[in-house]
Formats: sequence, structure tokens, C-alpha cells
Amino acid sequence: MTWPSELGTLGGMAWTTPRLDSERSRRRQQLLAELAGARAVRQRERPQRARSERLRELIATRRRVAG
Repeated sequence: MTWPSELGTLGGMAWTTPRLDSERSRRRQQLLAELAGARAVRQRERPQRARSERLRELIATRRRVAG
């Protein structure tokens, strides 16, 4: 059996978010904007698909609430 005193603390293992350099951050923002734009174009080109996806989500939500 392992004793808690042998485990130590997690102080040195805490999650930290790495700081991104400005160029990487700019590229990331640009990529996210392009992805959002592509998603918007897809939804404009296929409105029936978007409606059916929303309907499926609504049905699934109602089933979770009711069940």
C-alpha cells in the first residue's frame, strides 16, 4: 500500500497554459476565422441539412429532458 506521504504534492504538476507568441496567435485566429467562414458557407449552401440537424438536436434534447 502506498502512503500519502510518499506520493508528494501535485504543486509542480499543475496545469498551465503556455503563452503563444504573437505570430502563432495571429495564425491561430486566422485559421479559426477561416473555419467559421467555411461552416457558414456550408450552412448557406445546404439550408435543408442545417434545418434537419437543428431538428435532430431538438429531438435529442427533448428525449434527454423527458427520459
